[in-house]
Amino acid sequence: MLYIFMLEQLFGSKTRVKLLKLFFEQSDAYYVRELVRKTNSHINSIRRELKNLLKIGIIKEKDCNRKKYYKINENFILYPELKILITKSRILLKDKLKEKLERLGQIRLLILTGFFVDLPSQTDILIVGKINRKKLKLIIEALEKETEKKINYTIMSSQEFRYRSDLTDHFLYNILENKKIVLINKTNILKNI
Repeated sequence: MLYIFMLEQLFGSKTRVKLLKLFFEQSDAYYVRELVRKTNSHINSIRRELKNLLKIGIIKEKDCNRKKYYKINENFILYPELKILITKSRILLKDKLKEKLERLGQIRLLILTGFFVDLPSQTDILIVGKINRKKLKLIIEALEKETEKKINYTIMSSQEFRYRSDLTDHFLYNILENKKIVLINKTNILKNI
C-alpha cells in the first residue's frame, strides 16, 4: 500500500512532474526561487510540491548559508525506476517530434541540440531540406506549449548547408562539434556522425 500512496503522491500535479524532470535530468541542488525560475511555476506550488516530495523521500533538504537547498535522493527505493521513466519520457518526446517532422517534406538532416541536450545553443533544431514551414511553425508552437520552453529552429536548403559547411561557418560548426542528437542523416557531408 505504501508504494501505491507514493506513486499517487508522485504524479499528482504538473508542478511535481516539472520538479522531478529537473531533479532527475540535472542532479544539482536548488533553492526555492531557483526552482521557481527553472520550472516557470508559482512559488506556492513549488513549496507545496517540495513538501510532498520530501514526505515521500524522493528529494532531500540541506541547509546552507541560511538557505534550504533541495536535491534528488539517489538512495530512494524507486530512484532507478523513476530515472528510467523520466529518461523514457524524453526519448518519447524526441521520437514523436521526429515522426511529425518527417511528414513535413524531404528532410536530409535533422539535428536536435540546445534544449534537447541541456546545452546553450543558438538553435534547438536544425533542419536541412525542403519542408512545409507553416506546418513546422504549428508543430513548434505545440512543442513549446508542451515543454513550456522557447524552441528555436533553423531551416537550411541542402545547397546552403553544403556552402556553410565548406566555409566552416561558426554557427554550423558549433552545432556539429558539440553535443547533439542526430535523428535523420541523409547527407554525404556528415557520414561520420
